[in-house]
Amino acid sequence: MFVVLGATGNTGSAVVETLLNRKQSVRIIVRSADKGAGWKAKGADVAVASLDDVPALTKAFEGATGIYLMVPPNYGATAWLSDQQARMDRAAEAVAKSGVGHVVYLSSVGGQLPSGTGPIRAVHYGEGKLTGAVTHLTILRPPYFMENWAPVIGAAKAQGVLPTFIAPQVKIPMISTRDIGRIGAERLIAGGRDKQIVELAGPEEYSPEQVATMLGQVLGKAVTAQHAPLSAVIPTFKSFGFSDEAAKLFEEMYTAFSTGAVGYEMPYKLVRGTITLSEALRRMV
Repeated sequence: MFVVLGATGNTGSAVVETLLNRKQSVRIIVRSADKGAGWKAKGADVAVASLDDVPALTKAFEGATGIYLMVPPNYGATAWLSDQQARMDRAAEAVAKSGVGHVVYLSSVGGQLPSGTGPIRAVHYGEGKLTGAVTHLTILRPPYFMENWAPVIGAAKAQGVLPTFIAPQVKIPMISTRDIGRIGAERLIAGGRDKQIVELAGPEEYSPEQVATMLGQVLGKAVTAQHAPLSAVIPTFKSFGFSDEAAKLFEEMYTAFSTGAVGYEMPYKLVRGTITLSEALRRMV
């Protein structure tokens, strides 16, 4: 049996879907039973627990062959980084107490870097905590999610612009969360082997200008990438309900992207997904 956290989110739902399609036994962990009703109807076992409850989380982990672990962010937290680290501490404690032998952990490109990466610092911390908590650890380091463009599709529809903090002509690696989930499930099924780092990418790299062109084709109207200055990151993210600290961390991350400070540790070993940006945008729209 495999245990999946984040089954109601993008990557976690793709993990569960892949495992069930391959006739694997799955237990999902949700904060309330009603959130797991849809997956229960499809054959998944449902455990109610949260990252604040180590005993319940430990019980939900027990007996698992492997765990897909991601720590959902609460971007409204005033002290976001320490809050995220505390949740990671509890997750790692539950993993160690449960005796599970293999964890597939969702980290991020740049997860090897200890500082200067904004919210990526939280998953760097997580990588370190899990290294001592489980015998076999598979770390997934995906790049920019294709689904990160979803919140600005409304602006593209209404105004024909695609706001971006990434320079419009710069190509960066992007991957669909469905590819991340599929690969994560496949790694669970394959089993762990000590500590493995799996750096991910989509079929090819894309620029915001290409995103705008492809989105325009899907919408049937012209869409232009609109480059926003980094000085706009903090007010923009605060308008989304992010705390001051979380917004400042995103400014740090976009600054690191713009200078090339964030990148792969082993670019020659990339595992590429199969879902194209065009496919992902059509699904989002």
